[in-house]
Amino acid sequence: MAPRDDHDPFDLGFEADDDFAAPGAESWRAAPTARLNDDPFADFPPVRPRETVSASFADPPPPAAPPTPRPTAPPAPAAAPVAPVAAQPVPVEAAAPVAPAAHPVGTTQALVQEVIAAADADMGEAAVPRITIHAFCSRPETVALVEAAAADRRMLRASTSARPGGLEAAVDYYQNQSTPSLVLVESLDAAPRMLALLDGLAQVCDPGTKVVVIGQTNDIALYRELMRRGVSEYITQPQGPLQIIRAVSGLYADPSAPFVGRQIAFVGAKGGVGSSTLAHNFAWSMAERVQAATVMVDLDLPFGTAGLDFNQDPLQGVLDALSQPDRLDPVLMDRMMVRCGDRLSLFAAPGTLDQDYEIPADAFEEVTQKIRGAAPFVVLDLPHSWSAWTRQVLIASDDLVVVATPDLASLRNAKNIVDLVRQARPNDAPPRLVLNQVGVPGRPEIPVKDFGEALGLTPSLVLPFDPKPFGQAANNGQMVAEVAPKSKAAEGIDHLARLISRREPPTPQKTSVLSSLFKKK
Repeated sequence: MAPRDDHDPFDLGFEADDDFAAPGAESWRAAPTARLNDDPFADFPPVRPRETVSASFADPPPPAAPPTPRPTAPPAPAAAPVAPVAAQPVPVEAAAPVAPAAHPVGTTQALVQEVIAAADADMGEAAVPRITIHAFCSRPETVALVEAAAADRRMLRASTSARPGGLEAAVDYYQNQSTPSLVLVESLDAAPRMLALLDGLAQVCDPGTKVVVIGQTNDIALYRELMRRGVSEYITQPQGPLQIIRAVSGLYADPSAPFVGRQIAFVGAKGGVGSSTLAHNFAWSMAERVQAATVMVDLDLPFGTAGLDFNQDPLQGVLDALSQPDRLDPVLMDRMMVRCGDRLSLFAAPGTLDQDYEIPADAFEEVTQKIRGAAPFVVLDLPHSWSAWTRQVLIASDDLVVVATPDLASLRNAKNIVDLVRQARPNDAPPRLVLNQVGVPGRPEIPVKDFGEALGLTPSLVLPFDPKPFGQAANNGQMVAEVAPKSKAAEGIDHLARLISRREPPTPQKTSVLSSLFKKK
C-alpha cells in the first residue's frame, strides 16, 4: 500500500490500484503509478485507427453498456459458509451440469453457483430467439459446455454449432464466410494478442453481429476495453452451461419487458387425481397468501373447470388468444383475462364441445410466452392428454408439479413423465411430486416412501383424503382456504406456494385497539 505524505482525516490509506492488482505484472497493464484517467492500453498499438475501434462489433444503433460483471474468482476461505440448497428437506434447485467430467467445479465454487442459481430462479428465464450461433472454442471442455447449452430447453429455437480453434480460427473462417447473428469465441492468449485478433475479427464481421468472448483473465480493465471495442459480453471460465445460456439470452432480452414471469405447470399422472383443483387453489394462494401477482391459465379447453372454481363466466378466454396469437398484445390480453382479485387474473377455458380445438403447438408456445410478461407468476392447468403442445409446454415450464394418487397407474404414468422431463431438462431442477387423496378408507395404497423412491423424488406435499372441504369449495365456486382455512389441505397448499415461489407471506400489520374501534363505527 503506497504511503501518503499529506494527512487527510477521511483518507484510510486505501489504494485500489495496489490492493486489487493481479499478482505479477503483465506487459499490457499500465504502470502501478498510473491514475484512473490514464488509458491502461495506451502503450499497445491498435491494429486499426482508434476512431473506428469502438464501433467494431456494435449494431447500427449502439447498445447500452452492460453492467460491470461480478468477479468469478473463488471467495476467500474466511467467507461465511453457505449451506448447500440440496441439504434442505425439499430440493429447491438441483440443476446439475450435464458433463461434470468436462468441467470439474470446486466445492466452494459449486456452492456459490447453487446460491446464485437459487436467487435467479425467483423469476423466469427467457428463451433464446431463433438465431444462428457459431462458437469457436480453444478447449474441448468449452466445446462440451456449448453443446450442452445448445441442447437446453431455452436454446432449442437457436441453431448452434461449436468448432475448435478459438478466436484465431474464427478470424480465418470468416474471411470468406458471412457472420451469423452471434459469434462466441474463446481465447487463451494474453490481452494484447486477444485484442489484436478481435480487431481482425471486427474487420470481417457483418453489421449487427454480436460477439461474446470467453477468456481466462478476470480483470475489470480488460472488460472495459472489450466493451469499448464493441464486444457484447465477456465471460471468464464458465463452469456450467447455464452461464453461457444466460449470457446469450441476456443479449436478446426485450428492454421494454420489466420481467419474465415464472411458468409453473400442473399435470396429473392420470385423470381424477385433483391436478386442476390443486392448480386453481395454488394460484389463489400465490395471490392471496404470498401476495404475488399471478395469472391462472386453464389449458383444458373442452373440460376446463377454472371458471367454475372461481365462479366466473367470462365472454373471452384463452381460446380467443390461441386463435389469434399474433394479435395478442398487453391491451388485448387484459381484455381477455378476468380479474379474480387484486393480484389474480384468470384465462378461462371455454369448457364446451362446440369444436374440435385443432390448434397448432406453435400457437400454445407463442401465447404462453406472451402471458409470462403479464405477471411474475403464471400457473398452467394442463389437461390429462398427450400431444405435441402438451409435451412442449411441459419442457418449457420453469417449474413442473406432477399430481398423483398412491396407486400403480399413477406410479407408472408419473415415472414416465418424470423420466421424460429429466432427460429433456438436464440443467433444471427435477419436477415436484404432490401425492393427493392419501388414506382413502378401504383402498389399498402404495406407501408414500415407496412411491417417492420409485420416482427418485421426495414428495413436496402429501395431502390426506378429505373430500368435504374440496367438495364444498367446488360447489360454492370458492377455494379450500376460503371454506376451511384451518384444514390440512389449505395449509398444505399454502406451504407449496411458499416452496415454489421461494417467498414468505408478508407479516400482517398489528392493529391497535383504537383502529379497531374506528372500524366498528
